Amino acid sequence: MKILLPFDGSTMALDAVRFAIRMAGDGLTTQVVLVNVQEPASLYELMVAHDPQVIQQASAAAGAHILQAAQQLLDAAGLPYETEVASGDPAHTLVDILENYGCDLVVMGASGTSALRSALLGSVSNEVLHAAGVPVMIVKSTDQDNVDIAE
Repeated sequence: MKILLPFDGSTMALDAVRFAIRMAGDGLTTQVVLVNVQEPASLYELMVAHDPQVIQQASAAAGAHILQAAQQLLDAAGLPYETEVASGDPAHTLVDILENYGCDLVVMGASGTSALRSALLGSVSNEVLHAAGVPVMIVKSTDQDNVDIAE
């Protein structure tokens, strides 16, 4: 089973990684697509940087850095994975990546690092839950038995 594992560096995202590892440990044949989505640059950032390529490089470096904690867990568990750092609206970008990689399942934390965005627009996990064409497993707490599965 190919699992999309969005990772933003939050505690909830680490819990989702641990849960995916546990599923593999329980016998599920698993391939992981580990993804970090960076929000697009603001107008201010574009004005200050003067060079969009500098912003893209900084964004890619930040995403790669964020993924390191999840990669360490996956490496220690011996799970095969692919990584991608993307830029854009997180929920829509995750759904696009899900389709591009042909993933069968999404495993993600219930909330991430963007509290203001969650309060104003609804959480990324909620948006992915409603837009994904595959089951979405939302890990809600550090109690790894506490998850919701929805289609």
